[in-house]
Amino acid sequence: MSNKAIKSELHPRNAHRERYDFPSLISTQPELGKFVSENKYGDLSIDFADPKAVKELNRALLKHFYQVADWDIPKGYLCPPIPGRADLLHHLADLLSQSNSGRLPQGNKIKVLDIGTGANCIYPLLGNSIYDWEFIGSEIDEKALDSAQKNLYENPKFRGKISLRLQENPKEILPGIIKSSDVFDLVICNPPFHESQAAAEAASTRKVKNLKGKVGKKVTLNFGGQSNELWCEGGELAFIQKMIRESVTFKFNCFWFSTIVSKEEHLKEIILALKKVRVADRQIIQMTHGNKKSRFVAWTFLNPEQQENWKQMKWK
Repeated sequence: MSNKAIKSELHPRNAHRERYDFPSLISTQPELGKFVSENKYGDLSIDFADPKAVKELNRALLKHFYQVADWDIPKGYLCPPIPGRADLLHHLADLLSQSNSGRLPQGNKIKVLDIGTGANCIYPLLGNSIYDWEFIGSEIDEKALDSAQKNLYENPKFRGKISLRLQENPKEILPGIIKSSDVFDLVICNPPFHESQAAAEAASTRKVKNLKGKVGKKVTLNFGGQSNELWCEGGELAFIQKMIRESVTFKFNCFWFSTIVSKEEHLKEIILALKKVRVADRQIIQMTHGNKKSRFVAWTFLNPEQQENWKQMKWK
């Protein structure tokens, strides 16, 4: 079953632009079958308000498209939407290609730091599978880090290509993770965007109401998410402003820093913060996933000559 227009807003290289081919996915991951049925339109689908169904769909997508044979997350942790996560990586690859004469940099020469990799370890798994980039994932939650490590252990294909680091100081983002000898082509981050637990719970309530038309009794458990995954003091804006300030220390360790910005109204303050630290270049890339609009901000301290030197030393 295929409808190329359904997700045409996704990146052209995204493998998920067409509707989910559930028969093929079930052939890859038979356990998905018990969650699939015809919806009111006569199409095969799952109940996207059921966290067990969503996790099984993720397992099937990861196995079918990205050679992730075994993947899991502990109960209560975020279960990421695979198409949207893949979309970010494709857009970031385009960003790198701008500094590489339009060619997509691929292979293990490209080093990526994923801030807050989570129990799911999703960006490293997808990024290595799609582009063969090497990843380091950082995390402040030891249980999440153990889960991410288990996902790597269960998938030997990724061993030696993805490694993990614990952020021992939860008040810092980059210090304590980036070492003086590290050189990263990309730093990526999907920050916690709520400013409080109450705001996170209210957002979960709205999400369930939109999907099911009513609020269930266990709203906050439906989609998972630990406190550090969903909210932080000051919310998304404060987190990104701090990341920008910290990036100055590592301006020559990293080519492009980047972060997702969920709330468009934060862009003005983020641009101001980037101006204050005198970045050499910044870009705002818009993304659309279904009815949701998002974007990421990327910045670099390297001037054109330094960018050319970086390319000649690392990508040739």
